[in-house]
Amino acid sequence: MTTTQPILEVKGLTKVIKGKTLVQDIEFTVNPGEVFGFLGPNGSGKTTTIRMLVGLIKPTAGSIKVAGFDIRTQFIDAMKNIGSIVENPELYGYLTGWEVLKQYARMLGNVADDRLREIIAQVQLTDRINDLVKTYSLGMKQRLGIAQALIVEPRLLILDEPTNGLDPAGIKELREFVRNLVETQNMSVFISSHLLSEIQLMCDRVAIINEGKMITVQAVNDLLERHSGDLVEWRVTPTELAMKILTENQHVSYLQIVDEQILCKIDTEKIPSLVTELVANNIEITKVAERSITLEDLFMQLTQKNEVEETTHA
Repeated sequence: MTTTQPILEVKGLTKVIKGKTLVQDIEFTVNPGEVFGFLGPNGSGKTTTIRMLVGLIKPTAGSIKVAGFDIRTQFIDAMKNIGSIVENPELYGYLTGWEVLKQYARMLGNVADDRLREIIAQVQLTDRINDLVKTYSLGMKQRLGIAQALIVEPRLLILDEPTNGLDPAGIKELREFVRNLVETQNMSVFISSHLLSEIQLMCDRVAIINEGKMITVQAVNDLLERHSGDLVEWRVTPTELAMKILTENQHVSYLQIVDEQILCKIDTEKIPSLVTELVANNIEITKVAERSITLEDLFMQLTQKNEVEETTHA
């Protein structure tokens, strides 16, 4: 990965609508040739941020630079470097894929048919490009939307929740396509998602946002390594009583229920005494196992910590 000027630079980005702050003081950069994940639950401010990045709405405060161009004062130059799909791609179902791309190409000016064929091959739609869009699967529509975004030859591709509605095969296909795009085209890709497992496999760095505020921006591996520790899975009955005991235990630093299992952080040498305490309280233990931390676990830890800090300072 190169360390030249960021392809995207966001500073102090804030959006207030009718007195309500939707996004507050967001800051991050996206480097050339990088897949950057923008993570957060639904309603966290991801789409609002993206709408500001692509010029659909104006920031209340802060700055956005794309390839060094400020979108406030150099809007056209900035937008020439961006291709984007915000939410779902809007496509005409009664046209063929080729006709959709040709129509968009005419809007942009002179785009050679050879360039369109090159893009179609990149998104692996060559065999279906002359079929009606209404016959496409959701994954194919996503790829056609990406092809449309690539016509401008952007240096930055922005995708807002691109895996929405895709089955596992479609998600895997998109992940491989994005990585190939970065490696072969030297393009940067900014992906907004709430599917943390996919972001972990796809991205170089991630920003985590919650309730409109930035929680952290780090390389995926560094983030997982920094926050890894003795994460332990428990499958117990009754869960409510076990949660109460774990909550009151001074050695437990994090506690969450995921898929009917309790996750907690505790030093491994403290586990035997905790098992003894649970059994003494007539709790049936069917599983105790160490667990490698995932981005999803980390997101829960960080957002839980953020909520605790906010409550403490309220």
